[in-house]
Amino acid sequence: MPFTVHDIPDQTGKLAVITGATGGLGYETALALAGARATVVLTGRNPQKGADALARIRTIHPHADISYETLDLTRLASVEDFARRFSAAHDHLDLLVNNAGVMMPPTRQTTADGFELQFETNYLSHFALTARLVPLLSAARGRVVTLSSIMARRGKIHFDDLQLASGYTPQAAYGQSKLACLMFARELQARSDAAGLGISSFGAHPGISSTNLIENGMGQGSIAARMKPLTGMFFQSPAAGALPTLYAATSPDAVPGGYYGPDGFMEMRGAPT
Repeated sequence: MPFTVHDIPDQTGKLAVITGATGGLGYETALALAGARATVVLTGRNPQKGADALARIRTIHPHADISYETLDLTRLASVEDFARRFSAAHDHLDLLVNNAGVMMPPTRQTTADGFELQFETNYLSHFALTARLVPLLSAARGRVVTLSSIMARRGKIHFDDLQLASGYTPQAAYGQSKLACLMFARELQARSDAAGLGISSFGAHPGISSTNLIENGMGQGSIAARMKPLTGMFFQSPAAGALPTLYAATSPDAVPGGYYGPDGFMEMRGAPT
């Protein structure tokens, strides 16, 4: 039978952190984990959106153990600040979901740290966050789920120009960042095994989901306009898109080092596999 939220094992006593959890896939992941009785820390850049997300989850799960923390993945200083605060408040972490992302802004943008926007937001800051939280993850023998994309297949690591300072295209930058995320997920498992850290690392992707990621990333440009009519035909809901992440995060059958996504045509939609 296909995996659904009803198959999530009881998460009582489990502590989870989800990046980009105020909307889309991250919100659906937080909602499902809260419903399974995990203690969930939602993170994002906008405190008002964080408050709104908490209120929506509590409407569905009144007794949910949830909170919000500000974490801006476009600034490594914010990553450091969050990790320091979280580590001071907790002695373990059962689950880290590296979910937040930026998708294909039409023009090249750089962060306050000077990195290409997608490379830092999608990959570098999640690398830094995970590294800072390794002691807590190891203490719990926890799981890390890092979101990749079907576009990782077309991705290439531009070692001679990681920031794509020359020849930037939205697709090249996004594909590179998501391939880097998948490589990181696999390498983290290898490093955990070699060092005996006890951390289980997974990659996951949502297929193509009708979240606001496309619109927010591409703006109202021609690519976004062309894709919008296709949402009902090919795209799946954010709740369905979150299922591969939830499978990797909770299923006893998920294999460390594995990569999970939809089982349908071209992995665009379907049940986790």
